[in-house]
Amino acid sequence: MTDLVRKSLCALALSFALVSVGNAAALVEPTLHLKLQQGGGRVALTLDACGGKTDTRILSALVENRIPATIFVTGIWLKRNAAAVEILRAHPDLFELENHGGRHIPAVDTPRKIYGISGAGSPDAVQAEVESGAAALASAGGPAPKWFRGATAEYSPSAIAMIRKLGFKIAGFSVNGDGGSLLGAKETARRIAAAKDGDVIIAHINQPTHAAGEGVVQGLLALKQKGMTFVRLDDAEDVGNDGTTD
Repeated sequence: MTDLVRKSLCALALSFALVSVGNAAALVEPTLHLKLQQGGGRVALTLDACGGKTDTRILSALVENRIPATIFVTGIWLKRNAAAVEILRAHPDLFELENHGGRHIPAVDTPRKIYGISGAGSPDAVQAEVESGAAALASAGGPAPKWFRGATAEYSPSAIAMIRKLGFKIAGFSVNGDGGSLLGAKETARRIAAAKDGDVIIAHINQPTHAAGEGVVQGLLALKQKGMTFVRLDDAEDVGNDGTTD
């Protein structure tokens, strides 16, 4: 191999490496806010039901205190939590069920891991994740979903464009309430209670053994005591960045 050929191959390899690094850094974590209006004091509670079981502490508190919420459910969670789904469906005035994917796979169309979870890895796999989540919700009855939130809430920009073409708005957030359900009760309560007019809160309803669930309830009750109004995503005008809602 001549020096010229060797140098050309090395340059080509370096260019591919730089492209790969650029792609790896391209993920976005979209935000979402409610449009502010006169006499505000509104927040939207969104809860992810990724897999596992149901945190009945949260579900019971929502029903007892008449707090509306948008629940993002996976096909996995729907299969394992029939009793909770029945409760959610029995309160259509409170709960809006939306698409969290069929198998809780990040909507990233290149091979990589996000927080240790393997992404979909291809455009076809992203589409399958979105459509299988919608199909699972259809099988469970009720209205067709209008919103999608991918696992980890991070996306490749090209996946965002694809999901929008499939007819879904993408649900970002402005307040990370429970840090993926890994925070303690005190910090979770503090974050949620600090939500302001127009905020969209994300937390989890599928980890009944985690301390964060207790904090979710405390934070929500604190907001209610302050006089905050809770709305579902479909009941308010929303503004998302990165092309997620426009």
